[in-house]
Amino acid sequence: MKRFLTASVCTLLVFPLARPCEGARPEGKPNVLLIAIDDLNDWVGCLGGHPDTRTPHIDRLARKGVLFTNAHCQAPICNPSRTSIMYGLRPSTSGIYMNAPRPWTVPALKNHVTLARHFAANGYLTLTTGKIYHGSGLPPGDFEVVGPRPGQRLERDVRLIKDLKGLWDFGPQTYKEDFFQDRIDASWAIEQITAEHNKPFFLAIGFYRPHVPFYSPARVFREIPKADVTLPPVKAGDRDDLPEIVNELTIAPAAPTHDWFLEGGHWKNAVRSYLACVRSTDEQVGRLLDALEKSPHAGNTVVVLYSDHGFFLGEKERWAKQSLWERATRVPFIISAPAMNQGTRCTRPAELLSIYPTLIDLCGLTKREGLDGASLTPLLMDPNAKWQRPALTTHGKNNHAVRTDHYRYIRYYEGSEELYDLRTDPNEWTNLAAKKELAPVKKELAKWFPKVNADPARSSASQKRKAPRKNAPK
Repeated sequence: MKRFLTASVCTLLVFPLARPCEGARPEGKPNVLLIAIDDLNDWVGCLGGHPDTRTPHIDRLARKGVLFTNAHCQAPICNPSRTSIMYGLRPSTSGIYMNAPRPWTVPALKNHVTLARHFAANGYLTLTTGKIYHGSGLPPGDFEVVGPRPGQRLERDVRLIKDLKGLWDFGPQTYKEDFFQDRIDASWAIEQITAEHNKPFFLAIGFYRPHVPFYSPARVFREIPKADVTLPPVKAGDRDDLPEIVNELTIAPAAPTHDWFLEGGHWKNAVRSYLACVRSTDEQVGRLLDALEKSPHAGNTVVVLYSDHGFFLGEKERWAKQSLWERATRVPFIISAPAMNQGTRCTRPAELLSIYPTLIDLCGLTKREGLDGASLTPLLMDPNAKWQRPALTTHGKNNHAVRTDHYRYIRYYEGSEELYDLRTDPNEWTNLAAKKELAPVKKELAKWFPKVNADPARSSASQKRKAPRKNAPK
């Protein structure tokens, strides 16, 4: 397999400036534009996730590269998902399962070489803006050049629904569009794309929307008439065949309940607001692609677009992501590179964890040991190539979902299970785990569960924290 991968890379990268063999001069390597989108589920045109969505620019990128139609995150929550991408480690390896701690505060991970650092070590200029890690944080020295990181909510944002708290809110904001954080980040990134550099660049941009609050420019919001909004399908009694543990593990206390959306008549407006955010973010993707196509780097840049995880908008009566179901794990994932397949759809299961090793291959970087993901290079060459690996998602210690071409198998830490046949049940309404005739299927899928499940990681600060003295002042 290793011999095949080496041959594959040398065959794939034939565009003039790319030199895939190790030891190539830095100036002979392709640039990388990494585009991360926050909380975007499969409601994009090229995936057909929602009839009212409009994403012409993401669709344009899909036509120029390989679209992985069965791609999944490694954790259905920001911090562990983004950590797995940038560190190349599964949550079950790193112990990063929830939104704390930040990975760079964990002693066992402090010396781990992140994706950006590996590019820097291979002669790249590394730049970033927006949200690449959870909360827009960055490991110290992870990138050489750091642009704006405005955050999820701006001071100029006006709360629109008074009985909501925290980040939760939705609807249009009426201030000048130049002030929206994703436009600010895109404008900064465009300046970097159009600038002259004396070495190849690795530019990572993280868009904040459609993460809550679902704020979009009023112009975009008005393009979607409320009366025409299609609500996602919800089945009465859908949760009746689920294990009790599901209610514990999928809780999202910050989100309003589904009853709140129904009783207050908010459901359509919330879906409308999410769709508007998707359209607005797509416009910023378009600005990036336009700038790249007009730049001297157009023929020598690898573009990767992905979302950190999906999001529920009423399905299974929930408004969050924290779960191991399809709506939370399935994400848009596109890789486009010069002289590579264009307009190709790959239905094989793919993991965002593969971004790190795949970019190593595409850019001819020195190999790295200890990465958990597998390079997708064989599928970039032939989307129908033999591929035995499923996609694995983890939510908390020892709770995993395995996604193959046909099935999703979920097993929780106390042994309860869910099994869905996505060919006949794309909404995952019928849990088949109790069917005896499917026991062999579960047994086969269970082989892919991690053999090691690390304890939840702790930051160095929490490990050093001492218990207060008995007579310490309060």
